[in-house]
Order: sequence, then C-alpha cells, then structure tokens
Amino acid sequence: MMNTLLRPLALMLVVLAAPAAAQKERVVYRIPVTGTVEMGLAPYVDRALREAAEAGAAAAVLDLDTPGGRVDAAERISDAIADSPVPTYAWVNRRAFSAGALIALSTNRVYMRPGSVMGAATPVTGDGARAPEKIVSAMRSEFRALAEARGLDPRVAEAMVDEEIEVPALVARGKLLSLSAAEAQRIGYAEGAESWEVLMQRIGTPGARVVEVPANWAERAVRFLTHPLVAPFLLTLGFLGLLVEMKTPSFGLAGAAGLASLALFFGSHLILGLAGWETVILFAGGLLLLAVEAFVLPGFGVAGVLGALAVVASLVLSMVGRMPTGGDLLTAAGVIMASLAMLGVAVWLLVDRLPRDGRMALRARTGSDEGYVSSRRRVELVGMDGVAVTDLHPAGTAQFGDERVDVVSEGSFVEAGTAVRVVRADGYRHVVRPVG
Repeated sequence: MMNTLLRPLALMLVVLAAPAAAQKERVVYRIPVTGTVEMGLAPYVDRALREAAEAGAAAAVLDLDTPGGRVDAAERISDAIADSPVPTYAWVNRRAFSAGALIALSTNRVYMRPGSVMGAATPVTGDGARAPEKIVSAMRSEFRALAEARGLDPRVAEAMVDEEIEVPALVARGKLLSLSAAEAQRIGYAEGAESWEVLMQRIGTPGARVVEVPANWAERAVRFLTHPLVAPFLLTLGFLGLLVEMKTPSFGLAGAAGLASLALFFGSHLILGLAGWETVILFAGGLLLLAVEAFVLPGFGVAGVLGALAVVASLVLSMVGRMPTGGDLLTAAGVIMASLAMLGVAVWLLVDRLPRDGRMALRARTGSDEGYVSSRRRVELVGMDGVAVTDLHPAGTAQFGDERVDVVSEGSFVEAGTAVRVVRADGYRHVVRPVG
C-alpha cells in the first residue's frame, strides 16, 4: 500500500527535477575570432562549429575582436555558420571591421558591448585605395543578402561596403559606414551585452557550461607555415636545395631538404584551399622547363622564360586565393621578393665559399699528368687563345697549349672546337669568349 502511494510522488519529483537537470547540462561553445582574419582561421571555426553540433550545444558564440582580413577566409567562415545546425551568435567584443563585419552579420544575432564598433567593410588595394568596382559590387551584394535574410535594412549593410550609398541619419554619401554599439542597437542591427554573463542571459542560456575550443596542433602548424614571414624561408630552402643538388653528382640531403620545404609550402596552402593541384602542376611544369633550359638547350631562351613565368605564377596563385584583394597580391609579392632576396644572398655565399671548402669538387681525380690544371686563378692566361674541348653552356673545358683549363663563357653557348680567348680571371673562374 505504501509503495503504491510513494510511486506517483517519486514520478512527480523526477518530472519537477528534469528541467533543472537539463539546465545544468546545457552547453555553449565560445569561439574566439581575434586578430587578422586569415585562411588558417577558417578551418578552426568550421571544426569548432562541428564539435558544437556533435555535442548538442545550445548555442555557439563567436567572440569577435578583429580589424578584418581576407575576404575569402570570411566567406568560408560565413558558409560554415550557415551550414551549422547550432544557433550561432556574434559578440562584438571591441571591434568587427571589414571581414569581421561579414562574419558578424552571418550569425543569427549580433550583440555588442558598449564602446564597440562594426562596419568599414569596403575592399581595398595594397596601397589602401578602393578596390575595383567588380570586387566592391560582389561584397556589397553579399552584405545585402545577409541583411535581407535576417530581416535587417539592406541599405545599412551596403553602406558598410560602398561609400556611395547614403543612409539618412547614419552616414552621408562619400563616407563609409561604421556602426557604434548605440547606433546598431537603435536601428535593430544588434543588441547590447556589456559582459559575457549578460550575453548568456540575452541568448537564453544562463548558467550554461561554457566550452572554449583551442586550436589543435595541425591548425597551428598550418597557420605557422602559411605566415608571410615563414613562407619565404620555405621557398628559399626549397630552391636552394634544388640548386645545390644540381651541382652534386648524386641525390642527397640538400635535395631532400629542398623537396621537403616545397612540399610544406604547397601542402599547407592546399590544406587551406588557397592552392589547388593545378597550381602544383603549374609549378612542376615550370621547374621542368627551367631544367630543360639549363641542361639541354643552349643559352636562355623561350623555355627558360616560360619556366620562370610558370613558377612565379604558381607561387602567386597559391597565396592569393579565389577572390584576391590588393592586400593579398601585395603580400604574395612581398613573400616572393623576400624569397628571391634570401636566395640571392645564399647563392652568392655558396659560390664564394663552397669551392674553397672542396664540397662541390669532382669526385674523380684529374692530375697534371693527364693535361689538367687546378682551378686556381691564372692571370697569365688572360688574352691567351685556345680551343673549346667541350661545349660551353656556359661552363666547360678549353685547351690552351698543352693544358686543359676549366672555363666559363660570357653567357652564350659555345660549341666544342670553337677558338676562344680568355678575357678575364674572376677568382677561380676563367671567362672566355669566341675569337673572331
């Protein structure tokens, strides 16, 4: 009898306690979006949103404090937000300019702390000038679509991108729109949230457990390898390793290091979606053309020019993405120029020092009894005539009297059997030109 009376009471207590238990189990994912928006940030945000969905999170909050960055990276983050089943909110925790404004408007609702700002999203070139109308128009359309999807005034979103759009009582024609927290709240573009606790109240998750998603080692590694200060070193090591390998009789450590560096450069950009396999194929084709020019064809002609252009084009394409701004192109140019400068210094040091160390000497011995002389400087040879024993393209061997001397032509291809004259002795190099 007692059990019969207690059973309904126990069931009632379970039902009453269920909401409290469910409340304790609620989870909110906090995803920081700070600093420059670059391509390495996109896979991190995408992974964090997927983890929030798998955990059945009540909400995901993008904690924004960014001056902007790459448009293509912001678009990837916007797509990840649109595809996420988890309600996603933006908390402008200081500033959300440019690409940051695009990310904020992609969420279900924007919250701003007092003193924060959002807007100023017009694309610019590397020197800070307004981007071409084609790029501005694309960005303006994207902002308008985001505003319309959320029931907001699309003219306000467009004015963030295009200074030619006037919004009465907000911005005059010729001025780019940036909304303060008070202005955004007044026109319904955002709600106020002066602290994280208040934000949790506003989105209906007070007391929820907050999960902050750290970047994993792979994401940190990719962001490090694609950094504009690291990428030039990878390219320099890659090209230097291949150049040294061409001077040595067998494949060794230098070639392996060069290939590994180039693999890290292109691999990291492939992961971020900046480069595609067509870019890698273009780069490999350029290297092949340069190799043909160096080892098969005399002089530097069409193959060399096409090879150099293909290599440079592949490097630029691997860094700018599908919707490059002037800043992206400037960054890519800076990476390539820095790499070429470091490569030039490294090659100069290599040419100046390695021969004296004997690290690039021939393995076979060529003694004076066989008609060869050492590559020491021979000033007395200047002005002497001889005959090219091998093809000079540009290096080779020439016969002067009964001596064979390693020589270098002035740049043009010289066929074996051509009469040559020594015009100068630059250190260990004896430079010749055809006679006549």
